[in-house]
Amino acid sequence: MSVSGPVAVLTNPSAGGRRQRQLVPEITARLASRDAELMLVTARTAAEAEQACLQALDRGAGALIAIGGDGTFHTAIQAVAGTKTPFAVVPAGSGNDFAAALGIPADPLAAAGQVAEALRTGTTRALDLARVTGADGTQRWYGAVFAAGFDAIVNERANRMRWPRGDRRYDLAILLELLTLRPRHYRIRLDGGEPMSLEAVLVAVGNSPSYGGGIRICPTADPADGMLDVVIGHRMGRITLASLWPRAYRGTHLNHPRVDSHRARTIELDADGVVGYADGERCMPLPVTITCEPGALRVLTP
Repeated sequence: MSVSGPVAVLTNPSAGGRRQRQLVPEITARLASRDAELMLVTARTAAEAEQACLQALDRGAGALIAIGGDGTFHTAIQAVAGTKTPFAVVPAGSGNDFAAALGIPADPLAAAGQVAEALRTGTTRALDLARVTGADGTQRWYGAVFAAGFDAIVNERANRMRWPRGDRRYDLAILLELLTLRPRHYRIRLDGGEPMSLEAVLVAVGNSPSYGGGIRICPTADPADGMLDVVIGHRMGRITLASLWPRAYRGTHLNHPRVDSHRARTIELDADGVVGYADGERCMPLPVTITCEPGALRVLTP
């Protein structure tokens, strides 16, 4: 049966390029083509968007759709995680990693057509999400990857930089962090087992395979298996790390002797001076506990 009640639609006006932003009216028109009543959700900041999504659900929205990239997706799922509210994402950003993991077409209009059909039928499937809990009890949800190593440190540096703009800022941040690369001391415990104490340059916890627009850092992660993948890049030099990065796009870096992979339901992770990033968004400082919550997201599917 079709979704009852209006459908809340969250858009991010800054997601993707100009062409993607110009497609938003056509995307919403396709979503409404199945006689769905749309409730547009707009906000200036991610925090305001989260509140706006919650308010839309309180006002009776029967489903929530996010139009944008991983950042928009990350904002939206904070409102629907752990609920029975159907959710869908239309990829229209620079990074669409969770949408790719779901097999959603990369073309926004094709994806919107699929979502429109799913709204008509009301068919959903249950997928896992990961829940991050900080030392102060703060909780956040994510669907793709939690980064807590070199990748997160690059994001922190890039977010502090005011020049250059765009992707070149991240390129410069990568170069600067490579020049000053040093292993961090991590304390990791998987499913309540024996704590591991190790030196590493990269730790990623994946609910799905990729982040950063297609970097398959956790290539065997599956958002429907009730488990999380933990990938650890042990102590290595900048040349080794730089040479591994192209392999990460293909997901073949797990074969390297300095890289380990584990699977667990609950991960306790700590390191001094590291702020974790989830779905590419600043999440919270370590220590954190990350737990896989099976079936926490109901995704609309045609």
